[in-house]
Amino acid sequence: MNKVNVEKIGNNRFRVTLQVPLGNNWYDNVVFNCFNSKDYYRFNLSHKSNDNNTITFEGEIDLPDSALYNTFISCCIDGVEHYLDKDNKFGRDIQKTNMKKMSVNFNVPDWAKGTMIYHIFVDRFNRSDDSKLVDRPRRNIHRDLSEDVQLGPDKDGIWTNDFYGGDLQGITDKLEYIRKMGFKVLFLSPIVESQSNHRYDSGDYEKVDPLAGTVADLRKLCDKAHSLGMKVILDGVFNHTGNDSKYFNEYGSYDSDGAYHNPNSEFAKFYRKTRNNQGREVFQYWWGFKNLPECNCDSPEWQRFICGERGIIDLWFKCGIDGLRLDVADELSDHFIELIREACERNKEDSFIYGEVWEQLVYKNRNYVMSGHSMHSVMNYKGMDALLRYYMYGDVDKLRSVYEEIIGEYPKETRDSLMNSTSTHDISRIITILGAPYLFDPNNMWAWDFDNSRLDFIRNFQLNEEEYRIGRDKYLSYLLALGFLPGNLTLFYGDEAGLQGLGNLQNRRYFKWDSIDPMIHGVVTDIGRIKEENPFLREAEPRIIDLTNDYIMYERYCGENKLLVCTNRSNREMDIKLPLGYPKKIYTLKRSTDRTLYPYGGIVMRNNGRDDDDSR
Repeated sequence: MNKVNVEKIGNNRFRVTLQVPLGNNWYDNVVFNCFNSKDYYRFNLSHKSNDNNTITFEGEIDLPDSALYNTFISCCIDGVEHYLDKDNKFGRDIQKTNMKKMSVNFNVPDWAKGTMIYHIFVDRFNRSDDSKLVDRPRRNIHRDLSEDVQLGPDKDGIWTNDFYGGDLQGITDKLEYIRKMGFKVLFLSPIVESQSNHRYDSGDYEKVDPLAGTVADLRKLCDKAHSLGMKVILDGVFNHTGNDSKYFNEYGSYDSDGAYHNPNSEFAKFYRKTRNNQGREVFQYWWGFKNLPECNCDSPEWQRFICGERGIIDLWFKCGIDGLRLDVADELSDHFIELIREACERNKEDSFIYGEVWEQLVYKNRNYVMSGHSMHSVMNYKGMDALLRYYMYGDVDKLRSVYEEIIGEYPKETRDSLMNSTSTHDISRIITILGAPYLFDPNNMWAWDFDNSRLDFIRNFQLNEEEYRIGRDKYLSYLLALGFLPGNLTLFYGDEAGLQGLGNLQNRRYFKWDSIDPMIHGVVTDIGRIKEENPFLREAEPRIIDLTNDYIMYERYCGENKLLVCTNRSNREMDIKLPLGYPKKIYTLKRSTDRTLYPYGGIVMRNNGRDDDDSR
């Protein structure tokens, strides 16, 4: 059997060994090929020995730091060029999807690979204490938790300023609930003092928003999470602040000399400026939103404030957090993200950084993943969109091409830690999308795109009983397919409960703790159990076995361990044929079998069978 070993023997130095069976074949011109988007390296491997029916070739190589190298071995066998793929099989050609991936001085901490993440919009999750509901200017408070969210502007023309008072203590109170479903990572929306309920318009980075709690509450949350074996990721919003902030201070809400009124303010260099048509220097605003002045991420002053010793990142890590998610990461400079990475690792060696990246692929013209010194992984919007289009429209080509791209082009460490979300705060709820697909246009850029200006329609929309039932059936099948793909299954709070929401305001409803859908909650918990019982899934390779208009079948494999997932996106029974080597069914959805998938059903199989069969 062919075998390749790449052993690290120095900071950037490796020993590459190829072993092939001793037989009648003649091997010559053995080369270790290694390339990324910028460079191509070829290293000759020399014949070392013929021992124990094995021919050994070996060489030592030096490679610069990089998150991704595609590698393969080429050689002439009896005078004919051959290529060794990631499964250690020789063939006459090779594609990127069949090459091994290699990183040099780029590693994702084990805790951030192949796990489950619970994404919480803090204001809407759980209110622990009504006494914190203190009125302040330009805020509307829902004291009655049964009230629906505010759509559009209030009577003063202000958007997203209604609050329910979900807080950090409320999250701490529900940690056991979250952990029992299998979640090991919390991802919290911004918690710093801000004017808006989403808190992406930071007002004071050094304070927790009073409605969300205190710094002590954050420390308590992190301590309790760590005691349960969980990690905490905070949303880092470093591309812009709010106009109603300590630093900009347009309204004079803060006792500070803000940049809006004073060009010589100590905060003036925090912000990006441009010249208008009259040639006058003016502030630049994120996507033209006048409440979000853009920060100059190339400014040394801004960099020191966020990343420097005793800066904002140091402050939050001292509270116990374990990582950051970078808002609009593709609008931050490569150098700034590298400084953020340095600051995180200065505080915790095994810290982790996600980036919010939508359209821009992780490897195109940017170093923010590929350098190996920047963020570790991204929100997998491309993969989410492809799987959702498959479930909505049967788009096989989109799903296949996107996942071939992810497998072939992403660093393995990045791929193993992708954020695979059911929903997010920016898109409609997954059960609403699948229950009412007629509301969405397949020609839009994203499967979930919707006209959020239709406020009256959104305000009054709710799935009817039949739509909810069908949406739930589709969602459970979709969830099973999503749950075992490379990366981290990430649930937006309430998606385990059947929480509905059309558009990116209605999707942020307060969690209805008295109406959790037991069927959805149960499947989420089952997926969590299976993932914990099969830790090899954290780094297992993916392979699509079969993909039709009606069902997807894929496997994850690592060494001798294999797991197979097959799900039916249609409302018809589907006959299937499994590959050999999967004797034990460990999970079934809709009573599906290893020969028949029932409508919206699915199965999970193991190659070495266990006694923990479960059905739903």
